Amino acid sequence: MSYILNLETSTKNCSVSISESGKVLAIKELNNSGYSHAEKLHVFIEEVLKTAQLTYADLAGVAVGKGPGSYTGLRIGVSAAKGLCFALDIPMFAIESLTILAHTTSIEEGLIVPMLDARRLEVYSAVFDKDYQQIRNTEAQIIDETSFSEYLEQGKVYFVGDGAEKCKAIITHENAVFIDDKFPSAKEMAALSEMKFKADDKEDVAYFEPFYLKDFVGTKPKKRA
Repeated sequence: MSYILNLETSTKNCSVSISESGKVLAIKELNNSGYSHAEKLHVFIEEVLKTAQLTYADLAGVAVGKGPGSYTGLRIGVSAAKGLCFALDIPMFAIESLTILAHTTSIEEGLIVPMLDARRLEVYSAVFDKDYQQIRNTEAQIIDETSFSEYLEQGKVYFVGDGAEKCKAIITHENAVFIDDKFPSAKEMAALSEMKFKADDKEDVAYFEPFYLKDFVGTKPKKRA
């Protein structure tokens, strides 16, 4: 039996699950615009272990959503995963957050475009076919009226994620379908992390860094009057 702890913190959805052989045993998540990951993540880990009646010693590995996404959220999730893997001497597996997001949607025909909000009119996106095979690399892009036109001309394109919301008024092609209220979740990580585990597709814990895609740009604090 392979018990894997799955952590996804790339968006405002703080999500934790325990899976066994690709099946979710317990899950805890909170979609909070206040980004309370630092306060909630370790509490959620304890709760899912208790629900699954497991201890840290039972874990065979830790999987983490590697991004792209929130800089702070990714740092919190990856730091937690690294700490657990070092302490327990177990492998760490990394899954791209857009791949996780794509798996929240099931279609019979067409394409899936998972999108994460990157502020203003920019999104992080990738393109997957109905079998979740990635057919376009992950990119940070500015959305305009011509975005994804080469795919939309071929058939239905399902846009999913918090980045899709801002595109509704811009991408108006008849083949565009927008799916609301979807975020990368540790629920969808269960099957993906099991595949990583079986393939021994693990990360070098010492040197692993989140997939930021673009440099983090901070803002200068306002001067107090």
